[in-house]
Amino acid sequence: MVSFSAMHLDPLLRATAVDVALRAGAIQKSHFGGTFRVDKKGEIDLVTEVDLAAERMIREVIEARFPGHAVLGEELSGDALREPQPGYCWVCDPLDGTTNFAHGLPIFCTSIGLEVDGQAVIGVVYDPMRDELFVAERGKGATLNGAPMRVSAKREVIDSLLCTGFPYDIHRSSEPILQRFGDFIRHSRAVRRLGSAALDLCYTAAGRLDGFWEASLKPWDTCAGALIVSEAGGRVTNFENQPFQSRMRQLVASNGAIHDEMLRIVSLSGEQRPLEATS
Repeated sequence: MVSFSAMHLDPLLRATAVDVALRAGAIQKSHFGGTFRVDKKGEIDLVTEVDLAAERMIREVIEARFPGHAVLGEELSGDALREPQPGYCWVCDPLDGTTNFAHGLPIFCTSIGLEVDGQAVIGVVYDPMRDELFVAERGKGATLNGAPMRVSAKREVIDSLLCTGFPYDIHRSSEPILQRFGDFIRHSRAVRRLGSAALDLCYTAAGRLDGFWEASLKPWDTCAGALIVSEAGGRVTNFENQPFQSRMRQLVASNGAIHDEMLRIVSLSGEQRPLEATS
């Protein structure tokens, strides 16, 4: 086991995360709006040849520089490494927002996280269309294109702009998800759905959004972004208010000030009682 509190991270780790995120972004941008192969992983879950090319590149670079490290990627890992791993594990989404990308909607990114014994220590998210690079290292804060960033100062959900996402099985299990969506619409200023959990988290970290929630997430959706929110001064838990770890399926991320109120609204789903009665 590696003790994070006693370790010094090799600067090459952070540099590699940034390097592969930028390279993946260049692959995405070079294909965006063009012709590329699109396949289905499920009824509405897509994968493109761009996802696969970007993940192969990421794996090649990491394996060449750090041959003893595990790599968990969305497209090429199968069922391996779904539990937190001892030692170093890179958790990568080569193209987060594939549906947007495939439809020509310029809201997508690459997400690269590094965990040590299951704890995220580096997070990098790159949006090639806006040329925005979000970076965090545990204990060292979060930056956007090199400048420090902080979460918003909103104090109440009614004054907040929130965001969420829907799982790929929404057609078969929509009722509780839509109930929760409706609860947040009724209690917030507005709710958005952008189609990229990694960017939703980064936008929360940057103060563009005040909070984000979603269920049925995967490690590559959240590993980097959750750390970025935390290092920007925010708070990240699961729906039961437990400290978040990337193998958890449910996530609430916020500026911290509205977090408890968001958790109370999450708890309303499927229950017929007013928010005021949940304190």
